[in-house]
Amino acid sequence: MLTLQPDHELDAISAGLGRAGAFALILIDCEPLERIERRYGGEAYRGSMDGLKALVKEVVEESAPGEEVLITEERSRCAIAAFVFASRSNVEFYGDALEDLVHRITRDLLIRGRRAVYPYHKNPLELAIGLSVTLHNTAIMPERQILHALEAARKDAQFEVGLRRRRYGRQVLQVILSGDIQVRYEAIVDLNNAQVLGYEALSRGPEGTDLTNPRDLFRRAEEAGLLYELDALCRKIALEGASRLPKERTLFLNCLPTAIGDPGMRDEGLRKTLENFNLRPSDVVLEISETESIDNFGVFREVARSCRDLGIRIAIDDAGTGYASLEAIMEISPDFIKADMTLVREIDSDPARQQVLSALKTIADGIGAEVIAEGIETHGELNVLRELGVRYGQGFYFGAALRASDQCPSGSAS
Repeated sequence: MLTLQPDHELDAISAGLGRAGAFALILIDCEPLERIERRYGGEAYRGSMDGLKALVKEVVEESAPGEEVLITEERSRCAIAAFVFASRSNVEFYGDALEDLVHRITRDLLIRGRRAVYPYHKNPLELAIGLSVTLHNTAIMPERQILHALEAARKDAQFEVGLRRRRYGRQVLQVILSGDIQVRYEAIVDLNNAQVLGYEALSRGPEGTDLTNPRDLFRRAEEAGLLYELDALCRKIALEGASRLPKERTLFLNCLPTAIGDPGMRDEGLRKTLENFNLRPSDVVLEISETESIDNFGVFREVARSCRDLGIRIAIDDAGTGYASLEAIMEISPDFIKADMTLVREIDSDPARQQVLSALKTIADGIGAEVIAEGIETHGELNVLRELGVRYGQGFYFGAALRASDQCPSGSAS
């Protein structure tokens, strides 16, 4: 059943097919927008979809000047359908030009599409895109030809998604096998005297690739079933670099909840791992991100207890971004609570953020934990954090994250 609406668009597509003798259909699967509708309502969905349709229309018309174009929706599937009615005799368009058009739409949706769906979807908008070409066949009803075109484009989109995931999976595998992870160390400082408490190890993928950004790198690793292996590699490289940090400084080491299954992160295995890198347990704080689900707090509590028995401290990262952070704090009773940068950004001009961070500070005081404010960029933010009693912080205000060999040895943030 055709779900293009309104009905007069079916007539327009049929007529265009008859005039040109062919059409190209570019189908953009907008499934992520369904989550926008479920979470924020129909108005947010409609605004986002209209913004993406306008972007697609702009790109198609710029790339195929002079050709008849119709941009519509396949509503039951949450997809945008772009019909280009180029003459059947236009061999150049139906060849390389059409492939280039698809690549441009893919690129522009990834780079510019975020504006259309902001603030409802903040990650890069990577949508599945399929292509089909239909030649006018007078023996078949136009409606059926359109239906076949939609089905063919949808299969093509699914095929492209499979290829993309395979490509990324192979890239992640190559990163892990080659150990091509870049680690930078960001200073965590005492906000009252700028003395360095320690350094957070921040992992990045290979420079100049699709996997440079750590969020993209870890997302691709999860899709490829290599999340555990990537996490273990990042910890290993971070620990290797930590031996070159200034002495008597604490290493804040990120790890996913899946690390509980790593023998090298438990009991004597963890002690030996640290000894191999000339680190004492008291030199290390394990950071657990609240944005990563901890499915079994009972199991994780046992791991946290064994870490504490060795002298390793625990931090909850990204606190304040959702209920999960409060649950993790209650279940684990961390030594440090790291306030997410979304709470810190422009806190000097936002009373609501000040109230939330003040409440987080009260919770920390109640369990004997210290708050670390992430993402400090301005002197105004720093002053308000001091007034709220936050002792530690990190961010560009204190300088960019550096290689271990470049860290300031003086014990204070530059």
